[in-house]
Amino acid sequence: MADMTDINEKLRAHPRTVRADDIVAEIRRLLGEEELTTIYATRILTIRTRRYELKAPAKKVPVEVQHTLLGVELKLGSRRLLCPDFATARYLAVFARLGIETVAVPYDITQISRLADELESSWHRMLVLVNHLTTDRSARLRNLVQAHLIATQRAEIIRLGAGTVAPQFNQNTKQRRS
Repeated sequence: MADMTDINEKLRAHPRTVRADDIVAEIRRLLGEEELTTIYATRILTIRTRRYELKAPAKKVPVEVQHTLLGVELKLGSRRLLCPDFATARYLAVFARLGIETVAVPYDITQISRLADELESSWHRMLVLVNHLTTDRSARLRNLVQAHLIATQRAEIIRLGAGTVAPQFNQNTKQRRS
């Protein structure tokens, strides 16, 4: 916490020289291993995944997870996507908020809930840091920092890719030799 107060003191010392890029860089540094792109690269893309066409718009739209009579749905603006379970809907909601077109989804459904927890925590921590580091600043700067962070995360995840359409299976089988 002492680290955060030092940062705030530096930001207050030079109120006009602080740029949105400086705050974005500081937030990314503070997130470290808990950043969305790091979680995606180290914990998701390293396991067996399949590609999911989310087709989320890059512009900001409301994202909701809804329970309906037909099951769990992910609502992106006016569009609805049927999800197999609540964990998958939570997982996809984080990427929908970023505006990702295609995303890698773990093939092993037992891992999706844990990864959704990590991604949601990272998302909310990022927003809390934006609010904390832009306290006593204009709403314009806060919105600019948040938009820049989201754009950076989106570009990095797109660069990392969404994996293969179908997961890779080990086809090795033992066959008897005659």
